Amino acid sequence: MRVEHEAGDASGAARRKPILILEDESFLARAIRDELSAEGYETVTANTVSDGLEAARTLDPALIVADRMVADVDSLSMIESFRQGRSGPPVLFVSGLSSVDERIRALKGGGDDYLTKPFSLGELSARVSALLRRTGGGAAQTHLAVGPLKLDLLAREATRGERAIELLPAEFKLLEYMMRHAGQAVTRAMLLEDVWGYRSMPRTNLVDVHVGKLRRKVDADGEPPLLHSLRGVGFMLRVDERESGLG
Repeated sequence: MRVEHEAGDASGAARRKPILILEDESFLARAIRDELSAEGYETVTANTVSDGLEAARTLDPALIVADRMVADVDSLSMIESFRQGRSGPPVLFVSGLSSVDERIRALKGGGDDYLTKPFSLGELSARVSALLRRTGGGAAQTHLAVGPLKLDLLAREATRGERAIELLPAEFKLLEYMMRHAGQAVTRAMLLEDVWGYRSMPRTNLVDVHVGKLRRKVDADGEPPLLHSLRGVGFMLRVDERESGLG
């Protein structure tokens, strides 16, 4: 069996069991693994249905994230085989098969949730968290707060005080990262690697453009600024003293 392990910050009982990722597209498998590892989950990756079935039987994963088609084999057959005579861990299918009939087939065949491609990694992480909570599998963080700024990771909603903030998927992921690193200097290289997945540093103003758009939404006219530029360093999300008692 050929599988790849990635250890996260195992800070709870559920997180001591790995999440099994069954995906034959190496880039997507790595992106899912990195996203879940960043949330503190241990992951195991398999790129064939046979390896996935063996890993599921021997490792007792907390949850399975399975692409429906792996090397032209429908992974639904693996889930059906694995679940014969047992309840097994929750299963989140990811797939380019988006028809209602395919969704129904997957859910009846043993899936607990279904996410169609293309999808946001943040949404995948939120669904993993929801499935683990539903099955008693963990207490992954679902809300972030920095002063008056709040982020609901499940509903994908952002607010500042009573004001709702409408965010595009990339902006939501950027804000989530900044909130998780509140009070810390965050460099452009960190953002390019951790938010956009670059492993080499291209010459681009991508970060500055997105931070500028996010700042205009987070710091509306008349509000004390939360998102600050650090000359020669990068950026920092911090609470102004005037708002330190809020939220």
